[in-house]
Amino acid sequence: MKPTLQLALDFVNLDQALRVATEAAAGGVDWLEAGTPLIKSEGLNAVRELRRRFPSATIIADMKVMDAGRTETECAAKAGANVVHVLGAASDATISECVEAARRYDVHITVDLLGVGAIDKMVERAKQVQEMGVACLCIHTPIDMQMRGALPLDDLRAIAAVAKIPVAVAGGINSETAPAALQAGASIVIVGGAITKSPDAKAAARAIMLAMETGKAIETTYFKRAGAEGLAEVLARTSAADVTEALHNSGALDCVYPIVPGARMHGRVLTVWTYPGDWAKPVEAIDHASPGDVIVVDAGGDPPAVWGEKATMSCIQRKLSGIVIDGAIRDIAEIRKMGFPAFAKLVTPCAGEPKGMGAIGVPIKIGGQYIRTGDWIIGDDDGVVVIPQEKAVEVINRAQAVVEREHREMAEIDQGLTLGKVSELMRWEQLRKDHNGKDKGPS
Repeated sequence: MKPTLQLALDFVNLDQALRVATEAAAGGVDWLEAGTPLIKSEGLNAVRELRRRFPSATIIADMKVMDAGRTETECAAKAGANVVHVLGAASDATISECVEAARRYDVHITVDLLGVGAIDKMVERAKQVQEMGVACLCIHTPIDMQMRGALPLDDLRAIAAVAKIPVAVAGGINSETAPAALQAGASIVIVGGAITKSPDAKAAARAIMLAMETGKAIETTYFKRAGAEGLAEVLARTSAADVTEALHNSGALDCVYPIVPGARMHGRVLTVWTYPGDWAKPVEAIDHASPGDVIVVDAGGDPPAVWGEKATMSCIQRKLSGIVIDGAIRDIAEIRKMGFPAFAKLVTPCAGEPKGMGAIGVPIKIGGQYIRTGDWIIGDDDGVVVIPQEKAVEVINRAQAVVEREHREMAEIDQGLTLGKVSELMRWEQLRKDHNGKDKGPS
């Protein structure tokens, strides 16, 4: 089978999906998938509309069928699908029903091995469903696993080794990894965010197709996920607002404010606990910190100051990334001239005394958040957000996904839409009921 690029339209709004599909089709994509979120949100009308708009395209319905195989396959086929996705975790009876219905309506069944289990179980299931007459296998690393740094290529190689039918692959594929997916045995490369979140879906589609045709990776900054070793680089491309969204609008320190307008920081945390005005431990922490670290100080939220110009100069010498103080800071005119990212609760001209009380590297709680040495932190003009270290890979990758989505939305706004129209807010507003059960309008 000739290598094929399949576009996964994993939107919840049909109009958004159609705008991207139109751009991608102009870039040469002719396999268009109504993703599971789109079908759940819009129903099979999404498939019908794709068929109407793109009559010569191959339309895929990612139904993720688990039961009622005949009925769901028939519904998708009648709506205009050429291919229907079924989960490999479904029963043999369900898959057999899907295959029989597909033959009747001249469509193809792809079995998605998502959720089957470990690789040995996926290999065994792949062998079984091939004997049942399915047309294609799919290796799929789900979005929630991608955010933890997982990729599908190792699983793909194992399945391709036993496959007698075409194999599709999905899960974080972009212009860098598409050639590797083909080399690992895929015939169908399924791409979602690298096209659907691009400000220019046409150009993004062309880049991926070129990478597939030439076998040469094309570098991309976005649309890829980091492991533990690449978090600082990814976090640098995000903002405090992006990270709070990735944390479900939590994680912000509600007691500290930017001292240096326009300054941005991100890095690993080194914690300090001290008494108000006792600047010994905050200053000592500078020599304990590693380049790129951010010192976070619990000074009780009260003056006198535990930080000033000379401490800031010392941080710059040590190549630290910032200072956060639940307490007081001074010398802010000089700190602003240095451009060093500083965040504090209070500003005062009064300094305390270095009495040596407190500790370095102990857990603290400031601004409603527990913070430990080794956690991640980001700060900008919007404020400061802390990321628990055990969730850092997932949260930072999700924050970049927020950036990617917003790049696409801002491009659509720039083309003449409004945020309300891009998001289709009205159709998602909750409706209230009166005592008779009648709609009272949006709450």
